[in-house]
Amino acid sequence: MKERLRGFLPILLIWLFFEGVAVTLWLTLDQIFYLFNFSYIGTALALGIFLYSRKHRFARRVVQFAVGCYMLIYLGVICRENMQLEGFWYYLFSGVFEAAVIHYAVAKLAGPFLFGRGWCGYACWSAMIFDLLPYPVPAAPRKKHLGWIRYLLFVLSLGYVILLFALNLPQKESLLFVAFIVGNILYYLAGIIAALLLKDNRAFCKYLCPITLFLKPASYFSLLRIQLRKETCTGCGKCRKVCPMDVDMTDPSRRRKNGTECILCMKCMEECPTRSLHL
Repeated sequence: MKERLRGFLPILLIWLFFEGVAVTLWLTLDQIFYLFNFSYIGTALALGIFLYSRKHRFARRVVQFAVGCYMLIYLGVICRENMQLEGFWYYLFSGVFEAAVIHYAVAKLAGPFLFGRGWCGYACWSAMIFDLLPYPVPAAPRKKHLGWIRYLLFVLSLGYVILLFALNLPQKESLLFVAFIVGNILYYLAGIIAALLLKDNRAFCKYLCPITLFLKPASYFSLLRIQLRKETCTGCGKCRKVCPMDVDMTDPSRRRKNGTECILCMKCMEECPTRSLHL
């Protein structure tokens, strides 16, 4: 009974976090949209983890598309909100605390202290497509020499927004929307090509995604993380072989290899023959 209750704790923590944000923003900004927005995302994430605990095969896929399509199609295309990095810079420089600024503050700056890189595993609209590709397990070890590309994309996104303000271009928000559409198309193309060339569905996340520069530092301190019962671990290495992000789960410390890359996909827990891995 105690073990079962502990299994529901991550679900409750995630739901309470998002519901707390939803109610706070609704009352503070007097906009009921935020109550719906964050309640929907938090409930979808909690439901996905619950379904996973009940061994539903496509539990994570359901959440990825429920949240990813909402962010991409409803907020991005229909509401014309640029939820990419350019949108964050734009609204931040404009002094507007809404849209992408709130999204980044909650999901990518504060959120990782609670659930690490869980966003990448359950809510990213780019990864929801990449995870459908044929290489869920990397064919080769991580290529660290390619990591510089994410820094370049980070700087380019910042430079694009600085240029919009520096040139004082008219219709900045229209240009920002164009950047959202074009940027997503390029991200999908680059991610698919990288995955096929490197035989690794998550190649984009490892080498190209500029958002990871926000996610990684806080993820080191994440409250919700997969942990190891060292006394029952046999060192078989199955968890390392199936990890899409090359995380060494046999090391229980926070300094484990690629520890800030864990997306909480639970593949390692599924493969562990002694059930030594747990949340």
